[in-house]
Amino acid sequence: MSDPNCVFCKIVAGEIPSYKVYEDENFLAFLDIHPQSVGHVQVIPKDHQRWVWEVSNAGEYFNIVKKIAIAQQKAFDIDHVHSKIDGADVPHAHIWVFPDSKVSGDRNDFEGNAEKIRQALS
Repeated sequence: MSDPNCVFCKIVAGEIPSYKVYEDENFLAFLDIHPQSVGHVQVIPKDHQRWVWEVSNAGEYFNIVKKIAIAQQKAFDIDHVHSKIDGADVPHAHIWVFPDSKVSGDRNDFEGNAEKIRQALS
């Protein structure tokens, strides 16, 4: 199920480009275009769900969030990774996962930061 007016559904459908770091059958993780810090990732269910607590396979969802956070630790050589469950800015379930703002690097180097996270995931 998708919502034709939802920006995240459009990203899932490939209608809007994104810097993907992880994708499987049910979930997608991509860099936020307005990053709080270097490597700021949004993790979303591919099906349109309004709230994180509506996602039926929440355990799987949080395991992916954990993988992304560990990959960020490796990719950016840091310990502190923030996570935030949000839903006010985009009406589609999403979890922010982002390194501490003190991490060095260019937060707008989307391709480079995405590649670092993808490499750390493999």
